[in-house]
Amino acid sequence: MVSKAASDAPVPATTPAPVAAPQPAGSGKYLTSSVAGAAKILVVGPLGVGKTTLIGTVSEIKPLSTEAVMTQAGARVDTLVAGGKTTTTVALDFGRMTIDGELVLYLFGTPGQQRFLPAWRDLAKGALGALALVDTRDLEASFDALGNLEELGLPFAVAVNVFPGSPQHGADDLRAALDLLPGTPVVACDARDPASSVRALIALVQHLIHVATEST
Repeated sequence: MVSKAASDAPVPATTPAPVAAPQPAGSGKYLTSSVAGAAKILVVGPLGVGKTTLIGTVSEIKPLSTEAVMTQAGARVDTLVAGGKTTTTVALDFGRMTIDGELVLYLFGTPGQQRFLPAWRDLAKGALGALALVDTRDLEASFDALGNLEELGLPFAVAVNVFPGSPQHGADDLRAALDLLPGTPVVACDARDPASSVRALIALVQHLIHVATEST
């Protein structure tokens, strides 16, 4: 059972080690000659947690979105979310972000519902890791996505998307509630804010580098 008790302090918006800022959104559809590497990254989480918003916020190209209006048929199997959300991703979201002019992140947003798991697994092929968005108003809704990542063996970081009125929990409380390994990064972000969203992705990249270094 997920603990609902909030700690005295919110999840810190941890600032990772200094990394040069990514190229600004709309900087061009072509990669620069300085790009030396690329990584496929999943952005996962339950319905309505902010995956489409985050990818649209950080993408330097016009993002691809497959949002469709939620139907009565889907309402029978999908859990409703707060805020009157009327659309849902039915295939994927896609965006691109360049870090430090050298590393390109190809961001693939997955559908939030467990019934799209076959498509979700296909999207995971070739991914180096994932950013898992969670909403403290309903932590249990994140269990399926986190379980899928663990089953696939994909390293991930957790980004707490801060909504108005969201309960505030300490990072240690969230790790316990979500049953995360001690080394899993947990950061706060606002999916609507470019700087905040970029920090979350940089925290993931640094975690992936650490995991790769440990395994060699």
